Amino acid sequence: MPLAKEKKATIISQYAGSATNTGSIEGQIALLTERISQISNHLQTNKKDFSTHRGLMQLVGKRKRLLNYLQKHNLSGYRKLIEQLGIRK
Repeated sequence: MPLAKEKKATIISQYAGSATNTGSIEGQIALLTERISQISNHLQTNKKDFSTHRGLMQLVGKRKRLLNYLQKHNLSGYRKLIEQLGIRK
């Protein structure tokens, strides 16, 4: 269930500025958000898949740490990103 190359490239170009800027915080958060939504949909149909649930919690924690970093270093970018992604925080 990993993201396709084309999907990753479009997400990174949309949030990080260019398709080659894969290390930007905004791009990483956007990719994690897409992956989290995919895994959440999977877990709605497979309620007893506990190992995937653990992986989901790890991804949510990683996204939270990246969001905290972005909030400390670029508050306006943080606000813009959570508005675009629709993340409640």
